[in-house]
Amino acid sequence: MIGKKSVVIIGLLFGVSIFYAYKQTEHADQDEVMAKGQQIYPVPIPADLSFAGEVVPLAKYGIKERLDRELTVNTYWQSSTILILKRTKKYFEIIEPILAKNGIPDDFKYLAVAESGLQNVMSNKGAQGVWQMMKATGRSYGLEVRDGVDERLSLELSTEAACIYLREAYNKFGTWSLAAAAYNRGMSGISRDLAFQYVDDYYDVNLNSETARYMFRILAFKTIIENQESYGFHIQPKDYYADPLYSTITVDTTITDLAQYAQQLGTNYQVLRGLNPWITSRKELKVFSKTYTIKAPLMK
Repeated sequence: MIGKKSVVIIGLLFGVSIFYAYKQTEHADQDEVMAKGQQIYPVPIPADLSFAGEVVPLAKYGIKERLDRELTVNTYWQSSTILILKRTKKYFEIIEPILAKNGIPDDFKYLAVAESGLQNVMSNKGAQGVWQMMKATGRSYGLEVRDGVDERLSLELSTEAACIYLREAYNKFGTWSLAAAAYNRGMSGISRDLAFQYVDDYYDVNLNSETARYMFRILAFKTIIENQESYGFHIQPKDYYADPLYSTITVDTTITDLAQYAQQLGTNYQVLRGLNPWITSRKELKVFSKTYTIKAPLMK
């Protein structure tokens, strides 16, 4: 006969074995769920691709791999890319007609995405705005950059300036891909690289690491933005950012108190500065010998 003590021991052993088997099953289920949740696949690479009407030679040495890198980075950096997608409507509505008016291919709106993520940011070299212009470049293309005013931060005016540069670069190099590369490298830098290597095509020239990636970043953003769901992004119309409806006011005299001026327009200082980021003075807008166009939200 089995004693009570033995029965207790057997029962405990049985209970432990059942608990262990249960935990093993639980862990297996968790592992399966985790595995499914963490499955990562290569991103789709287009079978053919063009930029500004120019075919991207995907069959050339290294081209597909360079494109794959930028597609992968920007697809799996979801937090950054989804915010860019939400900004596109707000910014493209302004950029697209200016590009068209100046005869610049529509694809160059993706250059602005690659430059700044469609934000008025400053680089560590001092470039400013959505189009990331240096002070000297901005001034040479007609933008005012002084204490209190920085027109590199005006989307309309900086887009106009970028169009002038891109047209000059295209006239110099003969292709839009080299014009785009020149926006990053500078026209003189691209000229030296082409001459040194006896080539005349962006996809054939060996460049510094930043410019070598530059066109492919533009192409990656173009591909993702135009094929969002293929890359896992699902944006609804309500998700896109938008400015409030506004009117424009021509200003030809100094505004001594911007906060008070905003109140007179039926808004506040924060909204006024948000709609007019080119006004960099905290207190006043000094007007000398030109006029400015200020955006003011329509009063409800």
